[in-house]
Amino acid sequence: MTNPCDLSAVEARALIGAKKLSATELLESCIARIDAVDPAVNAMVARDDERARAAAKAADAATMRGDALPALHGLPLGVKDLENVAGLRTTYGSQLYRDHVPDEDQLIVAKTRAAGAIVLGKTNTPEWGAGANTRNAVYGATGNPFDPTKSAAGSSGGSGVALATGMVPIATGSDTGGSLRNPAAFNGIVGFRPTPGLVPSEKRPIGWNPLPVLGPMARTVPDLCLLLSTMVGDDADDPLATTIHGQTIRRPEDFARPAMIDLASLKVAITPDFGFAPTEKHIRKVFAEKVGAFSSLFAETEEATPDCAGMDETFEVLRSLAFLAGMYEKVRDTPEMVGPNVRVNVEEGLRYGALDITRALKQQTAIYQRWQGFFEDYDVILSPAVTLSPRPWAELYPAEIDGQPTRTYFHWLALAYAVTTVGHPAISLPVGLDDAGMPFGLQIVGPRGGDAKVLAVAAALEAALAGDALTARPVPDIAKLTAAPRIADTPGFLGFD
Repeated sequence: MTNPCDLSAVEARALIGAKKLSATELLESCIARIDAVDPAVNAMVARDDERARAAAKAADAATMRGDALPALHGLPLGVKDLENVAGLRTTYGSQLYRDHVPDEDQLIVAKTRAAGAIVLGKTNTPEWGAGANTRNAVYGATGNPFDPTKSAAGSSGGSGVALATGMVPIATGSDTGGSLRNPAAFNGIVGFRPTPGLVPSEKRPIGWNPLPVLGPMARTVPDLCLLLSTMVGDDADDPLATTIHGQTIRRPEDFARPAMIDLASLKVAITPDFGFAPTEKHIRKVFAEKVGAFSSLFAETEEATPDCAGMDETFEVLRSLAFLAGMYEKVRDTPEMVGPNVRVNVEEGLRYGALDITRALKQQTAIYQRWQGFFEDYDVILSPAVTLSPRPWAELYPAEIDGQPTRTYFHWLALAYAVTTVGHPAISLPVGLDDAGMPFGLQIVGPRGGDAKVLAVAAALEAALAGDALTARPVPDIAKLTAAPRIADTPGFLGFD
């Protein structure tokens, strides 16, 4: 019999609405899974069990009264520890905020809670989301559920692991250099980077900066769409959520379920590296084999990539601006309380002048315009989601790939930040395992504003690949994790060394 915590969000919500499963039963199943598995992986770092139980009890009462039930009614939710939850410890993975308890929910939390989600706890993240290896000096490292000695990626690594292991059916995340997509790929779940402004955020210190976005994570594309539909909006606090006065642009009903699409009508570009990303040979091989197995589903596939000349330099400069805006005073005033990745970004940003920033902004525009010309010929692009297979979390970041040194601590995320830089929507879809027995993520990139198209393609491909063990979503061994040693007992677990 399937444990309630292993049901998809869509299945669980339907059963709750039909009075065949209570919110309390689902919650207790999720709590039991956390108790059993989390010691091995350290994904759910701040628990809110009692308030969650009270919320589940209230949800059950509403169900029994016959009230109109919202979209996420009774579904436990994991919230990334970069996002404020009222009354629940929210640290941002920073020693400076290790005892911080916000007074108010962040907008994304308030919206999902209003849609009936029950916040069960906070999921682990690197300090301030920097580095895409989920470890910090407050809560320590998060291990991969397929091998807890390896990285869960990040910065939404805790959410990715919580989903993969059935701790929660839905979770929030955020993405600058791939932080929704990288952990989705490493943990065998689905992470979607929406077009900037689709999911409003009131917290960006530079409101017009399109690099950081908030978004949904789930185990399946329909589950992800259900969650996304409760996040979208035209909120005026986010200047990127541009709108037409008196009209609603971002409507929940447009994203509540993936649209139907005929894969056989699509012309698809295939690239292992966008012409510049340092993709390891192993991943290139696996990518070619995976795509070769299902390329016949499409009308046409070609090896092709948009012109990404200058992408590394452009992203490096623009990324540093966001760190200067949010982290400069912290590094200046309390450097001993800030980790190495954050310090490096601030120091880098201070080296740039007005001409460097102007050049990066001009280059970003030129790359964006070249991408628009490319999408005149193709419906979507397929690439690996990450340049390499999961490596040990003890390695703060990959300093080399196939023997070649990386440019920066985030250079290994180049397949993701190529898409970030131009502002296109993209999803990481789990497609079986790589040759090392770890999850493999396929990145599907859509045209400008093509969020619904990306989700439709992902859902259709997910359904087509689900029947083959070589391409279906991989599932971690829960019994093995339950019996595994505590990750907290591993040398180097807490901190950055």
